[in-house]
Amino acid sequence: MSFQSRTAPQVNAVRRAGRMSRTQGAMAGAGALPYPAAMIWLRNADDIAESLPAIWLVATPERPATLPERSALRRGVAAGILARQLGLPLAAIAIGHEAGGRPLVAQPSGNGLHLSLATRAGMVAVALARRPVGVDVEAVDETAAPPMGVLHPEESAWLLAQPRASRALAFARLWSAKEAYVKALGTGFARAPESFAVSLSAEGRVTVRDGADALVASGFSRIIENGGQEIPAAAIVVIG
Repeated sequence: MSFQSRTAPQVNAVRRAGRMSRTQGAMAGAGALPYPAAMIWLRNADDIAESLPAIWLVATPERPATLPERSALRRGVAAGILARQLGLPLAAIAIGHEAGGRPLVAQPSGNGLHLSLATRAGMVAVALARRPVGVDVEAVDETAAPPMGVLHPEESAWLLAQPRASRALAFARLWSAKEAYVKALGTGFARAPESFAVSLSAEGRVTVRDGADALVASGFSRIIENGGQEIPAAAIVVIG
């Protein structure tokens, strides 16, 4: 569940999409991790990724109103992507879920794939990887002050250092990365969001420090446009 869906309505953002704002700066953090070296981002559900990890960000006119409807939309899009990616008929694909709710590729068995799904702001996001992966998309809320209490102290300091006009977008980038991380863990926000620190670079690299562990996850963040809105998306792969 996205942060905004619990706290405020969706609103449109105003900057041009697809560009990482240099004014947002970068959080102090460690250097690049060896995996993943890159993330493939695709915008068409018919596209086939040449390698993994890969993220499909698919625009949809559907606006499901309930959790079962959102789940059905995500799983339907994901099943089609998996069928094309694996060269199988749609009937050979089954998407299940773990006890905690994390989606998994139930059929074909023994595929070695990890799956994550998200729906937000007219987008369906599907992530596939060979290691635990999480993906999230967020809308930008320009009407409310960022809730600092849900952030790690390092994240709060980084956010307050951003120009006031950029903070709503910066917070949405940050939150999408945090949510992607707890999805990759399979815990959701049963993990306190302030208990781990996400670092964002202006170039779109994401790293995560969690507790006593120095670096436990790595990924990428980007901004896309859909229907005149800027939508931050992030994908995180757990290391080891």
